[in-house]
Amino acid sequence: MRRLGSVQQKIPCVFLTDVKEEQSRKRDCQQFQVVATENVNPVALEANVHSALATEKLDGTCCYVTVHKGQHYLWARLDRRPNKQTEKRFKKYQHSHKSCKGFTWNIEEDFKPVPETWIPAHGVKHHNGRPVPDEHGHIPGWVPVERDNKQYCWHSSVVDYNVGLALVLRPRRDNEDMLEITSVPLAELQEQTLELIGTNVNGNPYGLGSKKQPVHCLVTHGSVPIRNPPPVDFQQLCSWFHENPDGRVEGIVWHCSDGTLIKVHRHHLGLKWPEVNTCLGNKPAAIRVDAYGSTDLFTSFVALNGHCFSRLQDIHFEL
Repeated sequence: MRRLGSVQQKIPCVFLTDVKEEQSRKRDCQQFQVVATENVNPVALEANVHSALATEKLDGTCCYVTVHKGQHYLWARLDRRPNKQTEKRFKKYQHSHKSCKGFTWNIEEDFKPVPETWIPAHGVKHHNGRPVPDEHGHIPGWVPVERDNKQYCWHSSVVDYNVGLALVLRPRRDNEDMLEITSVPLAELQEQTLELIGTNVNGNPYGLGSKKQPVHCLVTHGSVPIRNPPPVDFQQLCSWFHENPDGRVEGIVWHCSDGTLIKVHRHHLGLKWPEVNTCLGNKPAAIRVDAYGSTDLFTSFVALNGHCFSRLQDIHFEL
């Protein structure tokens, strides 16, 4: 089995990128656009991306499972960011130097506070025992998802610490073209990163649930393979995203044999996202949740145990 990487840091694009002075297609407040050139990134070539496992890049929010308070916990992504004054100084430096190299940080004073339970992500560089920011001025990290924290209510809806389970969406082992939502022990997800997707996450591109009956689940990174992926070639990738039904995905993440992760996003290629009918949302899905939990979402899925839906986005709790 190929080694699947863990999403702890920003993933580099498979192509070298350029910055255009135009409105971002991805972020409304961003007045520049990061676009791919046709040149393959040397980092990707060094990691042998041409023989890597191509998987679907999912549009949600990143999570992590590791131990907290002596038990397996779900953690939410929380990057430590500079305060307003420092951010202005950082952007001014970037603009004048066309780079962030040489910028001096004061870790004690330049960053917004984070909860005491915050931990830096794996791979974050340290100086004098303190984590230092990446080239974007952020320090990637995680905070544990507590049951009573309303900020992470959708995160907490997919886990039950009382029984140590998480609601996970994954391809069925006997049929990769069909999905299943099932309960998985958090212990089995230890040190893995996952994507939380659903009704109230990132505009719900997969059409899951409704405001009245929200549906959320976790997807382990790298668990949804791309069927017959295109070669790592700019024009062929553009055509695949634009014309192939399997190309109705946000992007591709290649899991290289050495653990390196490489990605391409539709926006890098000048293509829109989300699509009206996503590849994931259109796949058939079965419910296999027979372990009762203490959350409403677990209870709702238990009531659907054994049911199959023609499309993932057709899942609803009133049968």
